[in-house]
Amino acid sequence: MSRRNNVDAWIAPSLSSVHRLKREDRWLQSVGELKEQQVEFRRLGASGFNVPVLSFGAGTFGGKGEFFQAWGGSGAVEARRLVDICLEAGINMFDTADIYSAGASEEVLGSAIKGRPRDSLILSTKATFRSGSGLNDVGSSRYHLIQAVEKALLRLGTDYIDLFQLHGFDARTPPEEVLSTLDALVRAGKIRYVGVSNFSGWHLMKSLATADRYGYPRYVANQTFYSLVGRDYEWELMPLALDQGVGAVVWSPLGWGRLTGKIRRGQPLPQVSRLPKTAEFGPPVSEDYLYRVVDAIDKIAAETGKSLPQIALNWLLQRPTVSTVIIGARNEEQLKQNLGAVGWNLTAEQMQRLNAASDVTPAYPYWHQRQFAERNPSPV
Repeated sequence: MSRRNNVDAWIAPSLSSVHRLKREDRWLQSVGELKEQQVEFRRLGASGFNVPVLSFGAGTFGGKGEFFQAWGGSGAVEARRLVDICLEAGINMFDTADIYSAGASEEVLGSAIKGRPRDSLILSTKATFRSGSGLNDVGSSRYHLIQAVEKALLRLGTDYIDLFQLHGFDARTPPEEVLSTLDALVRAGKIRYVGVSNFSGWHLMKSLATADRYGYPRYVANQTFYSLVGRDYEWELMPLALDQGVGAVVWSPLGWGRLTGKIRRGQPLPQVSRLPKTAEFGPPVSEDYLYRVVDAIDKIAAETGKSLPQIALNWLLQRPTVSTVIIGARNEEQLKQNLGAVGWNLTAEQMQRLNAASDVTPAYPYWHQRQFAERNPSPV
């Protein structure tokens, strides 16, 4: 099958009904924790690998440093309980990164999965950002990527990583060096699939072209910020993903904590929230825009009986290219609330109302391209 046909085969299920895998399917037989239920899986981009529509973000594990402490501080015992809840719900993909709590997130996640059948789990981690004080402890050089993978394997207590992603674009390392290193790690059996995060469109396209030129593994995942209050992904990266078969692994789907249901017009900010301490590092969102979106979600919540976070997550699951949405949780209550985003769907009319409430005029040249939809249609 050609790559173009392979991509077309991926686009169709991502835009319509997605195949469902039951517990008795061979790929999930070893997950002893799963209850008798249906679990929706989607292909990771144009690869042959299937991932659950929701995955768990372990950024709340560890809690080292003021920034990550604001996210959460789950230790080994609580983390293991959260992993139990995920597996009971059929969610078996867990995402982390080497810089989360200076490696403690990977360590706690490794402790939480210890003793479980490894082939029943999907482990995803990231590297590129500075992880030490040394001159070479940063970037996507051969030196740093090999070092990062080896350390991640030790902290996670595993001998392979299912999805390894570059956390950011390193403009100082040639893409040939980056991709040849990832190719070697795949061939060595230490990583299985590769992806990126926080890349611009040209960063990703240049990398994919390099992979095609030399026969290196293609990026099949883009861990990207996307939410009802942050739809920039749709302007450039979503059309690229549709064309090239790159699945969106969505981070911060609740808009950096703004769509938890705790922030509403005329009400004080919640006392327990990561937003006040970390807002400067996250996406800017004006209050008027936020409240307009929240008001629209509240109306649909009244119609559906679903919570604000559940509606925000369900909206994402119906968008093109989305392979999996990463949910985080400080505690069991938050996790169970987020897991309620699946098993139902917003109607087409409700989706359209949310689209209208969250629409903004995009930056140039995207606002201009909207005028030529006849030959350059929007993906949504």
